Amino acid sequence: MRRGIFSRTTSLMLMVMLLLSAALVGCSSKSGGSSSEASTSKSDGKWAGQKIKVMMIGDFAMDDKTDPITGQKTKGVKVLKQEFEKQHPGATVDFVLMPWEGYTEKTQAMITSNEADVYQMPGVADFAPQDVLEPLQPYIDKDPDFKLDKFIDNQVDGWKVLGPNSKELAIYGLPFLGDARFISYDKKIFDDWGVDYLSDHPTMQEVAEKAKKMTGTNPKTGKKNYGIWFRGDWSSAFTLIDLAEGQNGQWGTGFAWEDVKFNFSSPEMLNGLNWLVDMQKYAPKGLVSNQGNEKWLSKDNNIAIMLNQGPGDTVKPAYTRGLGDRIGIAQEFKNSEGKGGLFAGSPIVIAKSSKNKDLAWEWLKFATSDFAQKYVYEELGLVPAVKSATEWASVKKQPLMLQVFEAMKTPITPRYPWGSSQPRFTLTSEVEAALTGKRSPEEALKKAQKESTDWVNNR
Repeated sequence: MRRGIFSRTTSLMLMVMLLLSAALVGCSSKSGGSSSEASTSKSDGKWAGQKIKVMMIGDFAMDDKTDPITGQKTKGVKVLKQEFEKQHPGATVDFVLMPWEGYTEKTQAMITSNEADVYQMPGVADFAPQDVLEPLQPYIDKDPDFKLDKFIDNQVDGWKVLGPNSKELAIYGLPFLGDARFISYDKKIFDDWGVDYLSDHPTMQEVAEKAKKMTGTNPKTGKKNYGIWFRGDWSSAFTLIDLAEGQNGQWGTGFAWEDVKFNFSSPEMLNGLNWLVDMQKYAPKGLVSNQGNEKWLSKDNNIAIMLNQGPGDTVKPAYTRGLGDRIGIAQEFKNSEGKGGLFAGSPIVIAKSSKNKDLAWEWLKFATSDFAQKYVYEELGLVPAVKSATEWASVKKQPLMLQVFEAMKTPITPRYPWGSSQPRFTLTSEVEAALTGKRSPEEALKKAQKESTDWVNNR
């Protein structure tokens, strides 16, 4: 009898164990099904087995991190990887992330060794003539759903460059990160002095008159105020060129080096440099060493007008510090056609050596989609390049961005090719010489003109 009971008990235990085992196998199969589906997706999807490597420059990070300005958690580029691979079954995207420091040399090294398929490449004008980049017009032509009018006006044309053995500008990069330069001002200081805010498109005369009025002891706070500030070193050449544009002048003409002609010693440039020298009377000391603006974007700010400002210096810091309503943005000086200012930002390109160019093109489209463009703006505070951004809720919370988008429509000063080369640095050095009294403005510009022309002729 005991044997019967034991036998029945054993049988029941075996049945329970078998059922549990079956259940576990079922769960494992279900879970494994998901993994299997992912595996199947990788091996059987439309893009099965294809892989691209994307190089990105700046403060990008693979994993989430804490923003040093806001203290908030920001998502890593892994969210881009996950979304892209979800949209492209079977594909894999990996990243090479690098800081801005030394990016030109590092990019050249990567291109030479065929390390990536897609590059973020501000210096596209320097690389396209090397025949290392893929022209994009054929991809655009065969992709009817992709429309160039999605980008903010002027952005596509601004990144057109010369290819190898070509005299015609062509599309080698799509706008990825936007950028612009503008004039910022402190509304509180204007209010304290009873001065009208800058107009949307101020003239040199307007800026000078208002800067003069607000230099001295603030009638409300009793503290010293300065009417204006501008950087007298690194970006001074671009500030000067924009002043020339405001008088219907320009830096010069041409794109290929053999066609470049400089206008550094033109009457418009001379008038602009004399204006900068004169504006020093209303500015704090230390312009040529990037000093004197330490209180800008603080509640104790003592400067009314800031020339040649960028969105990274202005928008995010202003809202983070609760000063968004206090700061105003006006456009830089424009010519009679409403154009002027430095063209800047970052396009994305396809390496000619890529073995998966169609997938690389898919990445270019993805990187310029609202998903990726919102990511770079909302997570990193970078500037999107698409028109749809003007309607995003996140942008409407920071209305200063609308003036940034406006500024992106009209720049005509090309940062590349000449802006990254010796002529730009020569002009910068001579602006400093004039600001410090080492040379007269006329002497400084003649020297910049001669040395830059000689450099082009002898390169």
